[in-house]
Amino acid sequence: MAGPKRSAGILLYRRSPALEVLVGHPGGPFWAKKDAGAWSIPKGELEEGEDPLDAAVREFGEELGLPVPVGPIVDLGEVAQNHGKVVRAFAVEGDLDPDAIVPGTFELAWPPRSGRTMTVPEIDRVAWCTPDEAREKLLPGQRPLLDRLEDLLADG
Repeated sequence: MAGPKRSAGILLYRRSPALEVLVGHPGGPFWAKKDAGAWSIPKGELEEGEDPLDAAVREFGEELGLPVPVGPIVDLGEVAQNHGKVVRAFAVEGDLDPDAIVPGTFELAWPPRSGRTMTVPEIDRVAWCTPDEAREKLLPGQRPLLDRLEDLLADG
């Protein structure tokens, strides 16, 4: 039996002057009316044998259409999401303009099993949020990443 699906992503943060993190809302009709508990860090599945950091950087670019800002990268470790998916996250301090996002797209069968497909954005919008705002928006399995980031920054 195969192990859990594995993803990697970037938790981008800035201090302006208070801590804010960048989170994205998934595109497509399934997520269109969902808000609280639906957002995510930019992330995606690892390819076979791929380094998690390489995957996180690749996925950030694919999902947002922008490179990861240059800065120190800190490994936040892994978290488990619902349905067993494991996400490895890396924190990077940097800034970007949410209006500059050019999201990647993918083909989706919709409605399910209809035989019809539509092109949808991987992320339909992004927002800078305080950690408390992000805790409300993020998928529950990703919320511990905020605690880890805050602990790291508190420790200097």
